[in-house]
Amino acid sequence: MTATGAGLASGTFTPRPGAAPLSRMIRAQAALETRMLLRNGEQLLLTVVIPTLLLVLFSAVDIVDTGSGKPVDFLAPGVLALAVMSTAFTGQAIATGFERRYGVLKRLAVSPLPRWALMTAKTCAVLVTEVLQTVLLTVIALALGWSPQGSPVPVLLLLVLGTAAFSGLGLLMAGTLKAEATLAAANLVFLLLLVGGGVIVPLAKFPAAAQSVLQFLPVSALSDGLRDVLQHGSGMPWSDLGILAVWAVLGLGAAAKFFRWE
Repeated sequence: MTATGAGLASGTFTPRPGAAPLSRMIRAQAALETRMLLRNGEQLLLTVVIPTLLLVLFSAVDIVDTGSGKPVDFLAPGVLALAVMSTAFTGQAIATGFERRYGVLKRLAVSPLPRWALMTAKTCAVLVTEVLQTVLLTVIALALGWSPQGSPVPVLLLLVLGTAAFSGLGLLMAGTLKAEATLAAANLVFLLLLVGGGVIVPLAKFPAAAQSVLQFLPVSALSDGLRDVLQHGSGMPWSDLGILAVWAVLGLGAAAKFFRWE
């Protein structure tokens, strides 16, 4: 028997089919999802251009009464909350909804990558995008005269819980509605929460009855929590963290239960 034959007989060149390690699959899918997010012009408009324009415009022009102090000190935390919402909720809902419509998710669902791992990869892509957003908006806000206060620890907790909450709600919408309905609903919710979520207009400007409802919205909790820490130097905003945690559990739980892959 030749050397080659001996090698084949002993299994040296025998293929070893099978899935890659789960961690490697999640990293690869997360990298792909991140590239897709950053290449999408509509999502870049939502995640980068609109928050940046709002921050610059309302900081430079006295349109909304933001109370005492520099307008940018009030606006910067709210715009950071808006950036999280635009990426984790609006952008992800629209992108996932059309992936579902075109059968992309159906094909991925039969791959070795578990469904929960696909959602994990999507969330990782959202987090990477949010890091880039936060750096960009922080640099712009500092250039406009922003003077952030407080500790970075509560800020990080607020951003992570806010991402989880909006990601769950976005995936729930994308997994239960048709793509066109998701597109319309996600943009409508974005506009409504931009106006009524305490991002640009302080919640104190709304009637007391409306405030009692609006304060429990995830974007209100996120913007108020960030504002308490970054503008007023407060400690851990437990009530806002609690609201975001409830939304995160409800949103992710409902998305896991009701998400339809076809």
